[in-house]
Amino acid sequence: MFFCFWELMAHPSDHRLNPGVLRSVLVLVGLFLVAYIVGRPILRENSYAQASCSTCDCDCDSDNFSIPLDCGKNDPDMNEEMEKDTITSLSEELSLQKNVTDDNLERTEALITSTKRASSHYQKEAEKCNAGMETCEEARQKAEAALIDERKLSALWENRAREHGWMDQRRLYS
Repeated sequence: MFFCFWELMAHPSDHRLNPGVLRSVLVLVGLFLVAYIVGRPILRENSYAQASCSTCDCDCDSDNFSIPLDCGKNDPDMNEEMEKDTITSLSEELSLQKNVTDDNLERTEALITSTKRASSHYQKEAEKCNAGMETCEEARQKAEAALIDERKLSALWENRAREHGWMDQRRLYS
């Protein structure tokens, strides 16, 4: 007897699963997935460690592996390096450190110059902005004064018109 999930959802029937059984199955599937995800890397490490290097059963004397005393005696690079004394090595290291320090100083000075240039540019832009704000503020004050003068003049003309019999139509309707 085969039940399709969609048929179960579309036509509810009496053949439903017990919620406890469903929960148990889901818990088992979850545990299986966790064991699979966690267990695989552990097993892989163990199998890799076992397969990578087998034990070596050799019975070798340590004398066979000793390095001869004259090793590198005929190598010109090795001879040149060994002939250098401590003072020469230290002076070379100091000169290398000086070169690194000079390079760092040069980069730092270039960054400082760039920063000063950018700072100067932004300072000029801020001064322009401040000048524009002052101009706008002066224009706003002039416009406000002109509006006050215009209102005074309008009030004067309105009073004169009322003296000559004019009535404000707007006030009658409100």
